[in-house]
Amino acid sequence: MLVDLRIQNYALIEALELRPSGLLNIITGETGAGKSIMLGAIGLLLGNRADSKLLFNNDKKCVIEGQFDISGYHLQDIFEAEDLDYDAQCILRREIAPSGKSRAFVNDTPVTVETLRKIGANLMDIHSQHDTLLLGDPVFQLNLIDLYAGLVPTRTQYSTAFRQYRKLAADLKALEDQIAQANKELDYHSFLLNELEEARLDGEDQGALEQELKELEHAEEIKLKLTHALQSLSEGEYCATSTLKEASVVLGQIAGYSDAARLLKERVDSCLIELRDVADEAEQAEQRTEADPRRLDEVQQRLTVLYNLQRKHQVRDLPALLAVREELQQKVGSVLNLDKEINRLRRDADGALATVNKRAAHLSEQRRKAFPQFEKELADLLFDLGMPNARLLVQHSTGQPAASGTDVINLLFTANKGAHPQTLSKAASGGEFSRLMLCVKYLLADKTALPTIVFDEIDTGISGEIAVKVGRMMQQMAKKHQLITISHLPQMAAAGDVHFFVYKEDRPDRTVSRIRRLSEEERIREIAQMISGARVSENAVQSARELLAMRGESDLVAA
Repeated sequence: MLVDLRIQNYALIEALELRPSGLLNIITGETGAGKSIMLGAIGLLLGNRADSKLLFNNDKKCVIEGQFDISGYHLQDIFEAEDLDYDAQCILRREIAPSGKSRAFVNDTPVTVETLRKIGANLMDIHSQHDTLLLGDPVFQLNLIDLYAGLVPTRTQYSTAFRQYRKLAADLKALEDQIAQANKELDYHSFLLNELEEARLDGEDQGALEQELKELEHAEEIKLKLTHALQSLSEGEYCATSTLKEASVVLGQIAGYSDAARLLKERVDSCLIELRDVADEAEQAEQRTEADPRRLDEVQQRLTVLYNLQRKHQVRDLPALLAVREELQQKVGSVLNLDKEINRLRRDADGALATVNKRAAHLSEQRRKAFPQFEKELADLLFDLGMPNARLLVQHSTGQPAASGTDVINLLFTANKGAHPQTLSKAASGGEFSRLMLCVKYLLADKTALPTIVFDEIDTGISGEIAVKVGRMMQQMAKKHQLITISHLPQMAAAGDVHFFVYKEDRPDRTVSRIRRLSEEERIREIAQMISGARVSENAVQSARELLAMRGESDLVAA
């Protein structure tokens, strides 16, 4: 529950502190005194959008801080999920600089506004007059039924199954689109792959083929030149080997007399050996070299195939062409593998949908079981609030599985005997809407774990004895939840455990908004003014005392 609220430099508020009771807190004051401004500040504390234009003093930052006692509300998991230290005394703080920059803190740890909003949503529930319109929203109505019937865990199980199904369905759709696109390209890719596979590229040596082509194209010239070389080396009259052999003989004749001559003879003999070897290889090459038009044509055709494929796939060599073939093999093979994957996904999606339908049917059954009791309890509460002929019916139908199940509901309402129930927007007036929403909040008070509930003039459109009953309903709710209620009704003001009064203070330079907790005598006078106006009569004072006395002796002692 809220232990302490401090507001500084916001709108008409220079500095304000509120220390509410753990039970029913009533806030009253003239229209425009600052009650809604205070609610706006609380909204900022819970993560609402900030606006620097609302600063009281544009040269200072705005600070809104709330201390909450959250012991016993089992919020540790939420703090752990947001990576925050848990403490039974939780402090939320929001700061707005004159520049418009906003900062948020949880237990003095800087957090994002989104994190502040998540934490705040578990600490306070603010119901304003505009929130009553939510009652006509089908999504809100379905959430209402689930909270009332205690079906939140069951719905969570369904939601988990539905999200899993949606993911599988999305994956399946993406894969089907991928296959459709792949199939459009499959024929073309298969044609290219077959062309490359038919070219038998494995083990091919393009460099060797290109060299062989040169030799075949110049075979006659090569043979002629090799023959001429042989003549010069070993077969001609004055060939190189004969000349070197003669030189070796001459040097051998003087080798016994001269070491230099001996060494030269050894070198000449070595050259002669090498020259004879060269001549032998040239002879072998000359014998091997023959013009072969058939082989020439084969090599030319083979290289033409390779060149055409490389040009077609825009690559420069055979290894790059082999890489293209491998890529095409993967593309063609992936389409075949996708068929297996899509069959698996279809089986998984069908199984997930079966689980969704099963859990949706169970959730729907539990919801339908809750409809009669929900309708009866609301009718009884509305009867107590002066609407004896009010009826609320839950209109139900089913549709395709959605995030909240297969159920589609619509709350139909009538406040008049014999009238056919209609949608809330057509059947309920403003005051009836307020009473209906109050009854809904009353029913949900035992179903939720909100430490603090704030009502902003939910008693609009009621008065007299009905207002007294609304006050009693609030007192019952306050036994399990801290309530803060802004009201203009004296009956409501008298029902509170404590009473705060919001007022304006006119200074020479500007007007400021203030709040104070009323003493018992101040409270009597404030309620009397709410009854009779500025001129308080003795009858109004007596009526105020009687209203306060209706709280019971225990309430008077506590006050």
